[in-house]
Amino acid sequence: MKRWTMMLATGVAAATLVTGCSSTIGNKGGDTTCKEFTAADEKTQNETITKMLTDQGKNEPSNLELSATRAAVSGYCQTLGTPDTKISQAPHL
Repeated sequence: MKRWTMMLATGVAAATLVTGCSSTIGNKGGDTTCKEFTAADEKTQNETITKMLTDQGKNEPSNLELSATRAAVSGYCQTLGTPDTKISQAPHL
């Protein structure tokens, strides 16, 4: 029984590691351009914002912070930003 539990725990840990790493491949965080950000779906935008904020040394953002930052970046990209502007240049919390 102990062996089965250990194998199960190892499998779960490996699966978590693989899926956790695969979602960040290609995610440039704050280096994402406005063009890339506005073309992305909401899930990808949220992942990009989360990476940008954690790269800046902040904790995992709450849903409210994530939504507010995504709205701020979207607004910036649609008004003041150019297609090549990095989203980290947008004013955010």
